[in-house]
Formats: sequence, C-alpha cells, structure tokens
Amino acid sequence: MSEAWIIDACRTPRGIGKPGKGALFGIHPQHLGATVLKALAERNSLNTAEVDDIIWGTSSQRGEQSGDLGRMAALQAGYDVHSSAMTLDRFCGSGITTVNLAAATIASGFEDLVIAGGTEMMSNYGHAGNDLPAFMDNGNMVLREMHPQPHQGVCADAIATLEGIDRRALDELAALSQQRAANAIEKGYFDRSLVPVYRQDGSLALDKEEFPRPGTTVEGLSELRASFEKLAYMPLDEAGTTYASLVNKVYPDLKITHVHHGGNSSGVVDGAAAMLLSSPEYAKKNGLKPRGRIVAMANMGDSPTLMLNAPVPATRKVLAKAGLTVDDIDLFEINEAFAVVAEKYIRDLNLDRSKVNVNGGAMALGHPIGCTGVMLINTVLDELERRDLKRGLVTMCAAGGMAPAIIIERF
Repeated sequence: MSEAWIIDACRTPRGIGKPGKGALFGIHPQHLGATVLKALAERNSLNTAEVDDIIWGTSSQRGEQSGDLGRMAALQAGYDVHSSAMTLDRFCGSGITTVNLAAATIASGFEDLVIAGGTEMMSNYGHAGNDLPAFMDNGNMVLREMHPQPHQGVCADAIATLEGIDRRALDELAALSQQRAANAIEKGYFDRSLVPVYRQDGSLALDKEEFPRPGTTVEGLSELRASFEKLAYMPLDEAGTTYASLVNKVYPDLKITHVHHGGNSSGVVDGAAAMLLSSPEYAKKNGLKPRGRIVAMANMGDSPTLMLNAPVPATRKVLAKAGLTVDDIDLFEINEAFAVVAEKYIRDLNLDRSKVNVNGGAMALGHPIGCTGVMLINTVLDELERRDLKRGLVTMCAAGGMAPAIIIERF
C-alpha cells in the first residue's frame, strides 16, 4: 500500500442558507463547486488532464444539485474533459467520505491524483425539486416500522435527555464556539484556505464568513425557545404517528426534554470545498509539496433512531486502526450538528476541551451538509500547521446513524 498525501485544500466562505437572505443565494451550485475547483487548479498549477478522478459530496441531490454535480462543476471550472468525476451522498458525512475514498484509491495504487470535495446550497432546499429525502417522507412508514428514524433535532433532544446533559451546558458550548470562531476570523486563521465567490458577471458575492454571531452570550442563548418541541408532536400520518412516538418505539419510557434551538444547533448555510490528494510518486515527479498525509480512516454505524451517536465509536475504531490513543491526537474536529453531539463526544472520550473545535464549529460557522467534512479536514490541517502540531482527527454524525472518521498527519 502506498501513502495518500494531502497537497492542498480550499473552501468558500459560508453564506447564510436562507432563500433571499444569504449572499450566495441564487448562485447555481455548479458555479459554487467550480469556484473551488478552479482555485485548486490555479493554486497548484495542475494539469487537469492528469486528475484521475474527482469525488464530490452533495447530500441533497435533487433539483439544481442533481446530475453528478462534481462532473459538471469540473467542466465549468475549465478542467480537461479527461478528468472524470462522481458525486456521492452519505448525508452529513459526505465530505469526509469523499476524502476517504480519494485516499483509498491512491493508497491502493489505482490512481495518482484525485480531488475530493463537495457543495451544498441549503438556500435551495424546498425549491426546484429539493424535497425531503426518502427516509423523512411522511408517506414512507415501512422503513420507520423497521428502524424508527425521527427528525434529527428531536434525536438531539432525546440524546441530551438520555445522557442527562442540561441546556446550560449546551448553551455554554455554543457560546464558546462563537467566541472561538470570532477569534479565528479576527486573527486570519482561515485566510489561507478561503476563496472568494464571484457571480457570473464578475461582481463579488462573498469573501468572508456570513453566519457567525460574535456577540453571542450564554445569557442571550438562554432566552431562545427550544426549536423542536412542537415538531416532535406534530402528526405525520392519519394514525397520529409523531417523531416523539418514533423515539418511544425504541425508548418507551423516555419523556424528551427539549433543549436545542437555533443558537446551539448547526447553522443553515451554503458553501463548497475541495482538497487535492496525490500519491507520493506523482507529487515528487511533478513538484507538488505535501502538506499532510492520511494516517487512517474508518466508518461506523449506530442507532438510526438516535441518529447522532456514531462519532464516538467511529473515533475508537479509527484510533484502533492507526494504533493510537486519544492522547496521540493534537486536535479534534467533531461537527457541531447539535451541541449535544460535541458535548457527548468530549465527555465520552474524556477529551481536553482545549483540543476540540479550537476555531469554533458549525454552531458558529454553519454546516453546508455535503462539504462540511472537507472543510473540517482543511481547518484542522491549517491549524496543525499554525500551531506546529502533528495529528488531527475529524469525525461527524450522519443521518441514518452513521459516522465516518479520519486521522491526518502534518508533514
């Protein structure tokens, strides 16, 4: 087996993902993907005819995001027609999975130069055919009889209730995320990787993070109403099935305490990201300087009913594959889909909080589903370099009760 080297990575700023409100709204997802692919090629003087494959993540592959977005974005970016591409969906875990698959094809010796990345235009959700995925379809109750799968926000509240994690702890973590993100933005920690987005007419659409709310306080968060209580008890069918009753099929005695809201949940945003990986042989032959290498990767499934609990077992699995312990990891990135995901992760693994999401997370910056994983790997690589540290571990929960994980090492 060969090694898979990380050569470079870049991403767009995240724009507010609400129709008519965010700076990226109205830009075609294909254009957003082309923006980072073009930047990656230009930054590294790539001969795009030698890009063996482009593996792209997009969770909502409907409407404008359908039709192998990775291939179409590459063509719009001006890539040679010989550079192939595919688009995949592992829900929130799509981004990490693109990097894992790119690394696997290189390490196996089948390919030499592969780009991983993703795009998600959440401002398009509910528009142009971007309807609910099948497992959330209220008419599809067969699967829910086998594996009850509620709304993810209801899952977050259920986990917090089961774990005895109170709202104060979650709001404190959310406020910390905002503070760390504000510090990182002010000090330019993201600048190396950020690529501005221009519209088709050449005008600037966005060149900085749009979602963060740096003045957020625990006191301010405490005044927000819980978001998912009404949703939990809304009838889904004529039989009166609710998201709460789906949870109760597996946890019959659980009375859910609702603790999550817009401030301690991930932000709805638009964005794209791309990462260039190569074999050592190709990099040496073509003068590409590696920034990092892939140490280990893993996938894990867990309860579809709780949906968000797989990152801890995925982390234990990837550490075992690498022959490492949590003490060997310098920085962790756990996607802040909801505050309870990160809080439980820290508690279960007994992590030093100063090593986790050090530049804030999705509660402050937002979570553009299909590309968040690439962004997190990019973020941890930048920070390992800035701090002169060695290893980072990235993982995140995904719908269906899954989590991919990856360990990288800085050169």
